Amino acid sequence: MPEIHAARRDRLQEVVAGLGADAALITSLVNVRYLTGLASSNAAFLLPADGPGVLATDSRYALAAVRDCPEVELAVHRLVEQALAGRAAERGLIRLAFEAHEMTVERHATLAAGTPGVAFVPLGRAVEELRTVKDEEEIALLAQACAITSAAFDEVVPRICPGMTERDLAAALERAMSDRGAERPAFDTIVASGPNGAIPHHVPTGRELSPGDLVTVDFGARYGGYHADMTRTIAVGEPAAWQRDIYALVAAAQQAGIAAATPGADVAAVDGAARGVIEEADHGQHFTHGLGHGVGLEIHEAPIMGHGKTGRLRDRVPITVEPGIYLPGVGGVRIEDTLVVRAGAETAVPRELLTTTTRELLVL
Repeated sequence: MPEIHAARRDRLQEVVAGLGADAALITSLVNVRYLTGLASSNAAFLLPADGPGVLATDSRYALAAVRDCPEVELAVHRLVEQALAGRAAERGLIRLAFEAHEMTVERHATLAAGTPGVAFVPLGRAVEELRTVKDEEEIALLAQACAITSAAFDEVVPRICPGMTERDLAAALERAMSDRGAERPAFDTIVASGPNGAIPHHVPTGRELSPGDLVTVDFGARYGGYHADMTRTIAVGEPAAWQRDIYALVAAAQQAGIAAATPGADVAAVDGAARGVIEEADHGQHFTHGLGHGVGLEIHEAPIMGHGKTGRLRDRVPITVEPGIYLPGVGGVRIEDTLVVRAGAETAVPRELLTTTTRELLVL
């Protein structure tokens, strides 16, 4: 996708020029991958406000860089940040924007000491802002990650039974995703059964699933670097009335949140649309986190939808919508889907669901 990466770099160059900087030094590995295509554990990218950039990585990734980023000048160094800062000084790029949110004080001090003629100015989260709106190639990769996730769930659900442990279920889901082409899980799989369901980010244990449990599974596949995120809550045996009630309430809240997720919508208002449903049922204190977040090359990206958050949704922004109710010592319900906000005449609806598994309460 060389032309796509080039277009991304062009957009960033406009931002760099607008800051009055001579160049940007990109040190976030995710952002380096977004701009160049190189996935590496040691890389940085120098992008002048005008002209071609330089990608630095060490010898372990040099051949991958030649293969994946043929249109970008390559510098092979172990100390990638220092090498590129020195290259900037040599080229007279003396006002250098850097990713202050990613760089440690120690690393910054090392760069400043090594390049005394260079002035370092904050770039801000400029690349993260560019990453918020996805191109169609990114959405296709995300859709495939979600398809793998949904298929894995559909395969494993019939095998869930009393006596299976939370760890067993997590392992089965991860194996099913791997068998379908996932690079790896998008994040640590959550399986929370019975009272553990009241802990939103519970770590799976050896607890055995039992009749009467609600079981929340929050998991996803990573494919092509892109992260899926889906949560379903299932019942082991016939659920009690209170379990059906809170499930129906969370499902209604999710529907309200999805309906509100349209281009131009305020992120706090989207959160409020779902949260209001839960608050009206006197469970507001049991919904303890934001409604959702962006997804892409990272599992948590902008925008964040929650109370007090700012910003508006835009066309081609993938998000999650994941309300929940958590009853301490009793259990909980969360339902989550990944979707893409859409705009324009080419779409019949202002959103596109990527996780397709049923949201009906499954009783096993």
